[in-house]
Amino acid sequence: MTLTSAQARKRVAETDWPALAAELDLLGSAPTGRLLTPAECRDLAALYEKPELFRTTVDMARHRFGSGEYRYFTHDLPAPVAALRAALYPRLLPVARDWAARLGRPAPWPDSLEEWLERCHAAGQDRSAQILLHYTEGDWNALHRDVFGNMVFPLQVVVGLDEYGSDYTGGEFLMVEQRPRAQSRGTATALRQGHGLVFTTRDRPVRTRRGWSDGAMRHGVSTVRSGRRHALGIVFHDAS
Repeated sequence: MTLTSAQARKRVAETDWPALAAELDLLGSAPTGRLLTPAECRDLAALYEKPELFRTTVDMARHRFGSGEYRYFTHDLPAPVAALRAALYPRLLPVARDWAARLGRPAPWPDSLEEWLERCHAAGQDRSAQILLHYTEGDWNALHRDVFGNMVFPLQVVVGLDEYGSDYTGGEFLMVEQRPRAQSRGTATALRQGHGLVFTTRDRPVRTRRGWSDGAMRHGVSTVRSGRRHALGIVFHDAS
């Protein structure tokens, strides 16, 4: 895996970011362009079989999170993961600050990802939250939010590492918006290999008659019908 920081920035820049921000406003999730080649995807997926690269493994069934497994990387991240995380943060930062302004909340995120992570660590959130997920036939992920402490970045990215419809079927990425005094609204997205999906960590601004309010969002994965599904989760805050 030879993805450099410059290559990551170039690939990230090829996404239409104004259009992505508009879709995030509408749905709470939006796809990026291609971030990884098929070969890079295969190499990253293969890392799941190297437990020494991870700080812990979570059996979702044991914790009643669903069915399947995921592993948290140590802070010694594979080069492509670190490069993509660093390249994506400044692109998502304007959206995060805009959302905070609309909701009347503080926007504690500095221009630098390194400085933000230092603040997370100073607050006791000093464990890596970068995730490699592994599903096989019958596995699924319950609807949830990835909030690991008080220091929260409002957007995350998931990257598909296998080919939908070929390596696996089912296993769509799910988002559900809990609407006040109305039934929930859901969206399902098939992750394209090597492409990212930006999604909200916990809520997004929703316009109401009284101004802006927070629309609660949860995400998960539908049941994998066949094959094997790997995905990379890129989170911009660390865990406590």
